[in-house]
Amino acid sequence: MTGHFAIRKAGFIGFDHILNELERISEHALDHYPPHNIVKYDEDNFAIEIAVAGFKKGEIDCELKDGILTVSGEHKSQGREMIHRGISTKKFSREFRLSEHTQVSGAKFEDGLLVIRLKVVIPEEQRPRKINIK
Repeated sequence: MTGHFAIRKAGFIGFDHILNELERISEHALDHYPPHNIVKYDEDNFAIEIAVAGFKKGEIDCELKDGILTVSGEHKSQGREMIHRGISTKKFSREFRLSEHTQVSGAKFEDGLLVIRLKVVIPEEQRPRKINIK
């Protein structure tokens, strides 16, 4: 833990979870592998596209637990001798924190991309509504 977060934690009672999240994010801020896109189709439908060229479908794992979508991959050796490796197949794990109303609606592996479809489903009682003024 960095000194910056240790000092700030002492002064914020009950906000430890927020500071822990900031610390977790800062630890992974420079990790850009594998690259990814977040695509917005409309107000309720999104997708995460992760570039996983060089990986097979069976080498990728997706898990959703406590609002955190974790995508990991580990390349299984195929016994090939590589003369030049320009496509990285290093082991990875990438996390995406989803809002409480975001659901994973599916995933597909296509053209070197893992596409994870997301849908925002807000209960009717929590949706914005117009209030008639009398």
